Amino acid sequence: MVALAYTVAFEGIAARLVEVQCAIAPGIPAFSIVGLPDKAVSEARERVRAALTAMAIALPSKRITVNLSPADLPKEGSHFDLPIALALLAALDIIPLDDAAQTVALGELSLDGTLVPVIGALPAAMAAAEDDRTLLCPHACGAEAAWVGAANVIAPRSLSDVVRHYTGQSVLSPAEPGEVHGTTTTRDLSEVKGQERAKRALEIAAAGRHHLMFVGSPGSGKSMLAARIPGILPPLTPVEALETSMIHSLSGLLDEGGINREPPFREPHHTASMAAIVGGGRSAKPGEISLAHNGVLFMDEFPEFARTVLETLRQPIETGEVVVARANAHVRYPCRFMLVAAANPCKCGYLADPARACARVPLCGEDYMGRISGPLMDRFDLRVEVPPVAFTDLDLPDGGESSATVAARVSAARARQTARFAGHDNARVNADAEGHLLNQIATPDSEGRDLLVRVAERFGMSARGYHRVLRVARTIADLDASDDVRKPHVAEAVSYRLITAREN
Repeated sequence: MVALAYTVAFEGIAARLVEVQCAIAPGIPAFSIVGLPDKAVSEARERVRAALTAMAIALPSKRITVNLSPADLPKEGSHFDLPIALALLAALDIIPLDDAAQTVALGELSLDGTLVPVIGALPAAMAAAEDDRTLLCPHACGAEAAWVGAANVIAPRSLSDVVRHYTGQSVLSPAEPGEVHGTTTTRDLSEVKGQERAKRALEIAAAGRHHLMFVGSPGSGKSMLAARIPGILPPLTPVEALETSMIHSLSGLLDEGGINREPPFREPHHTASMAAIVGGGRSAKPGEISLAHNGVLFMDEFPEFARTVLETLRQPIETGEVVVARANAHVRYPCRFMLVAAANPCKCGYLADPARACARVPLCGEDYMGRISGPLMDRFDLRVEVPPVAFTDLDLPDGGESSATVAARVSAARARQTARFAGHDNARVNADAEGHLLNQIATPDSEGRDLLVRVAERFGMSARGYHRVLRVARTIADLDASDDVRKPHVAEAVSYRLITAREN
């Protein structure tokens, strides 16, 4: 007789069902786990043995074999402890066989039988719901997994609670979803003195999820502006929140099982490795670009990042997903994010200030900005110079627009895009539009088209740049509550790309 239970193996954000088969047969006493387990899974037998001993359950003097099927799929992680224990308990006739076979379980066992939280409860709950099975997970993971309303989630605190639940001694109630975390940022745009053009670019970028680059001398406010982006972005939709939370679940970033409606804001240091940015490592984990999915990736000191790291951003920016290929893994992660970069104009930072610039001006600026390749620079929809703020302006009282005022306009523009792209699976905002769809929604009037053609010819604009100007113009029109893209919208969109012509 073979007892069955189920668990999951993670392939990117997808959770693939794994059948845990347990057989007890006569022979030399042994406890074997087969089916391509890694070291953590192989060590599960000792944790399971100790946890059962703590419950005064002795293993029989027989040969115990646990097979993880499909056997050719690599199994990694300590979350295999609980399903192995569950299948073993069913094989020992301690819990009903049918109940164990209808359960997807994941969780790590302490030596005293306490269940330790593990990552990936949310994707596991999705897999359990799709297969119409109950999810069994540690109590600390229950609030996270319960967000999948179609799944019945049982979240015990220990292995003894599992036994009492399945034997009817003390039936556990289904877990309840965690709290919805709202916006917590206290940084307001009204605190930024001056920089009206940069604030306008920030609003446009947030409204259409356009990639944005700030270039300015040290202390001009580039990082200060970027830090206020979360305050003007609309909250995530339920679908976006679930997508983002599944990635964060795999990375162990969900706070007490709560789903966060605030768009993620990731700001890696410029010393970050390629694996940290795009994903990878031993288990092909998601990187910063995936953790920023449906949110913002802010890369300060942009030219200081390694050239190989910067170049890996080019394809994910275009496709909205990244494929992490390793010898033992080939996984796909979503990564639709808004890239915001900040850079000094040169190594010393004072290219435009004759009194403080170094002796290599203007070559130092050309060399420094030359670290950013032309194809990567071409993918920024908006490029904005951030000049130093006059000392006399720093003492002025806060008088600019608040984040709430700007956020209202951004939300209205996003609402127009949501209605426009209803029924389009691959487009949610203007930055996603391409091909026939882009021509349909962003074709300017005759004057606007003539202006764009002249600028494209004058500055040698690429086809990608041409289309990105159209997307930005469409967003500016949305902020203006205009159904048509007119010449003023195109002119403003074009003005945010001419900085490249001066620098390159």
